[in-house]
Amino acid sequence: MNGILNVYKEAGWTSNDVVSKLKGIAGQRKIGHTGTLDPDAEGVLPVCLGKATKLCGYLTDERKTYEAVLLLGVTTDTQDASGTVLSRSGRENLPDERTIRTVMEGFLGKQMQIPPMYSARKVGGQRLYDLARQGVTVEREARPVCFYEIAIQSVDLPRVRFSVTCSRGTYIRTLCHDIGSRLGCGGCMEYLLRTQVGPFSLSDALKIAQLQELRDTGRLADAILPIDRMYADLPAFRTDTRQDAAAHNGNAVTQEDLTADEKNMAGHPSPDHCCPERIRLYDSENRFVGIFAAISGTGQFRPEQMYYDPDPTGM
Repeated sequence: MNGILNVYKEAGWTSNDVVSKLKGIAGQRKIGHTGTLDPDAEGVLPVCLGKATKLCGYLTDERKTYEAVLLLGVTTDTQDASGTVLSRSGRENLPDERTIRTVMEGFLGKQMQIPPMYSARKVGGQRLYDLARQGVTVEREARPVCFYEIAIQSVDLPRVRFSVTCSRGTYIRTLCHDIGSRLGCGGCMEYLLRTQVGPFSLSDALKIAQLQELRDTGRLADAILPIDRMYADLPAFRTDTRQDAAAHNGNAVTQEDLTADEKNMAGHPSPDHCCPERIRLYDSENRFVGIFAAISGTGQFRPEQMYYDPDPTGM
């Protein structure tokens, strides 16, 4: 099977646990997730199957939206509530709601964030969490991140519930830690739910038990999003039978020999079909071939990412 499953990762599971379980459910080994969620976190985890694993990096780059609970007055070694408590502030030392809102608004836009010690980042070839478990703390380089939206949903001290949309590589528990630090009282993340990854939303996510049930009733394929849906913003073209072999083999194709494929643009805005820079290419039997990019000044397109599967049944 080639495509993407929108999985609801439950608390207590690692992202790799989900992948391992899905290998058995889907009956195939070529599977990859698109961005780690901490074991205590829940929510959307797109998982790519088969040829769709080429999309893992692409989906990792997508914006992500979370709902989180910031616990003020507590700091921990892991920056979340599961870690060892390092400090506590009394309720009388907590800021008022107006101050909290002002400080959190200050995190909007581009920021530099230092990855937490308890993370999978590598320093000197070693995972930070391995060093942290040995009691070792090392210098970490701050990385650029971006917070596109931070919206406070409620303030019930010492807790602040908020939603945040951010760029790749962002640690929400570090955001909570940094907010607490800037407020002067400390803080950690008490709860995290990922509600959106690119086009994948929480409302459509399926738990492992639901996917097992679909497998057992022969309906697992119904839950798999086709690869080409990830490129729905690109214009679609179709080859004729004369160009099928060239396209299947990853050779360049000529635009004047292609037909604009309105069927595969159904439900999507129609981009410029005149001089597109990138296209989705289908063969004469409507099988998705891949993404092709324009060769400047030639009227031709060459493959940028091939997804064609001559035997999609795996037989």
